[in-house]
Amino acid sequence: MQSDAGSSFNPDELIEQLFQCKTISEAQVKELCDRAREIFAKENNVHLVRAPVTICGDVHGQFHDLQELFRIGGRAPDTNYLFMGDYVDRGHCSVETVTLLTLLKTRYPDRVAITRGNHESRQITQVYGFYGRESDILLDGGLSPSIDSLDHIRSLDRVQEVPHEGPMCDLLWSDPDDRVGWGISPRGAGYTFGADITETFNSNNGLKLVARAHQLVMDGYNWSHNKQVVTIFSAPNYCYRCGNQAAILEVDDLMEYQFHQFDPAPRRGEPQTSRRTPEYFL
Repeated sequence: MQSDAGSSFNPDELIEQLFQCKTISEAQVKELCDRAREIFAKENNVHLVRAPVTICGDVHGQFHDLQELFRIGGRAPDTNYLFMGDYVDRGHCSVETVTLLTLLKTRYPDRVAITRGNHESRQITQVYGFYGRESDILLDGGLSPSIDSLDHIRSLDRVQEVPHEGPMCDLLWSDPDDRVGWGISPRGAGYTFGADITETFNSNNGLKLVARAHQLVMDGYNWSHNKQVVTIFSAPNYCYRCGNQAAILEVDDLMEYQFHQFDPAPRRGEPQTSRRTPEYFL
């Protein structure tokens, strides 16, 4: 793709610049946001992503580990990607991370899909540091007692700040649980939901799997609810201290699954971490 006449915005050059850990200008970021807004405005709340595709969980501003993810999974457009949210906060390079993913989305809109996580909101980024710097359904969080069909999701008004309660909040905040039914979430937002809830939702909507992110799991992925839910977490050694592996999920054109686990990209001066289950993180 050639740069526009009279413009310094060349997506291919900017992507390579970011892969070299070099930031782009404020004017280029503004133009990127304008282009991305046009693309997102045309997409539905329930966006069809066709296999083969590689599915990724939280990356949380860990830019060097995002580079490692692309080294393992391949670069777009050779690999189709779906990122399920939580691109910013806690890592040292939130700006570079979300800018690169947005650039890839605008450059390859049919090859890269990115969804909104609970950290892609003004309230959460103010707390955690970024603000001011077809057979499966894929979510950041989980299910909602206010939603029993994909049509309900399609009807939501997503162009707003994430509310403190209600179906949009639940989709970004809820977590699977070993207990049956709905429960109060320890996060203070969303709900916990049991295997019975997942089974009913999947059966009613002709789904086999709920793939979601949002939750630290030590092996990078975790099956639950009789393999009807999988959690994927793609930020290794989360917060530079948790000692967890990360993972991505490849889904081929026959809908077969293959996980790829990976460790943090090597960086000088990073302390050694033990592989232990950390305290609960939002």
